Amino acid sequence: MSYSGTGNEKAVAASDLSRTHVGLTVSFQPDEFTVVFGRIGAIARKEGGVTIALEGVDGAGGLPAHYSLPPTQQVYVQPDMLTNTESTIKDLFGKVQDNLRGHKGDQRPDNV
Repeated sequence: MSYSGTGNEKAVAASDLSRTHVGLTVSFQPDEFTVVFGRIGAIARKEGGVTIALEGVDGAGGLPAHYSLPPTQQVYVQPDMLTNTESTIKDLFGKVQDNLRGHKGDQRPDNV
């Protein structure tokens, strides 16, 4: 099996995961037979690897609650809708500001 995420997920190397990824939904393939989908509860960096602890697993259904991954392992992160919406609003606000700066008032010729 070779898992490469879905179209809306962003590939991130395990070594690049940070506290900003805690709470986000991820998917990854820890071994050749398993694909994991879950929400990151914690990230621990260790010499030679990264450990991801999943929220709400607690060994349910025989699933491990944490996975040790090599630093180069690809982890596929679902987009954070709140962050995406916030950046879209900021971009649009910036464009409106630029348009207003470029506007020089009413540019119709005076009818005298």
